[in-house]
Amino acid sequence: MLSMTLLTTVFWYCRRLYSFLARLLKWWSNYLQRKLIRNLSVLPEVDLLGYSAREWKGETKQAKQMREAYEELYRSCHIKYLRQLKRDNYSVIRAVLFQIFSQGIPFPSWMKERDILKLPEKLLYSQGCNWIQQYSFGPERYTGPNAFGKLRKCMEALKTNWAEISATRDHEERGNLCNALFSDESKEYKLYEAIKFIMLYEVVEAYEQIKSREEPVHNLFSLLFARDSSSDPLSFMMNHLNSIGDSICLDQVELFLLGYLLEVRIRVYRLHRFNTEEFQVNYPDEYRREWNEISLLTEDDRYYHIPLFRT
Repeated sequence: MLSMTLLTTVFWYCRRLYSFLARLLKWWSNYLQRKLIRNLSVLPEVDLLGYSAREWKGETKQAKQMREAYEELYRSCHIKYLRQLKRDNYSVIRAVLFQIFSQGIPFPSWMKERDILKLPEKLLYSQGCNWIQQYSFGPERYTGPNAFGKLRKCMEALKTNWAEISATRDHEERGNLCNALFSDESKEYKLYEAIKFIMLYEVVEAYEQIKSREEPVHNLFSLLFARDSSSDPLSFMMNHLNSIGDSICLDQVELFLLGYLLEVRIRVYRLHRFNTEEFQVNYPDEYRREWNEISLLTEDDRYYHIPLFRT
């Protein structure tokens, strides 16, 4: 009799313990999920027209035009949802890189032939660009003798994460990897700074080719060097790249360059240009057939969202 009573008591306590542990596990899981969503720089998808109705209430001319633009995307372009992005000056690079990763797009062809980890070293020593010590890391605003080491770490982060995610075949698993990466600010900022540096490297390469007249360069570099603020690589870095992520975002010329070096066609739906020829724009406007396409959505050419298509 005593033995049965003891067993019953032990069983009762085990059930209580199991129930407590189950509740604790559920609480911890919900906490981690809330924390992840709060830290995500790319938010989960939302209904396109629902977002439009919430964000553009009222009867002002701008609000009406924006709602009409969203309705056009829904009706004619089969865009049914969007993913909002963190509103900062990395917005467009984040939108492009997140889609490259989430779609499993591989390295561009030139990156497969060249070790990007050696680009900072090549620029500093082989091409004598010691001015890269003035390179600034977005909102961190760091410049100094350790810029070279910081750049190498950024390149390592880009290469490692890109290789791992693009090699992941399962779509859901790849999505989880992307969500984890783009919820870690320090990691994702390294990716953006690596992209900025690759842009600088390409500009230096094009500038040297133009000077030596060895081979023709893409006409986007002529546009870039025609600006008073970026007539050479140093001025491009000081007046444009150094402020990207801090006080400015990419402008139209840099978007051409971004698509060109990543070998993707970037289609941008510019809602503030609705009913004009600039409503849909491709960056670059000349691209190869085998390049992958990614799409962006913007209301002001500064902050961007990711449109999601459904048929």
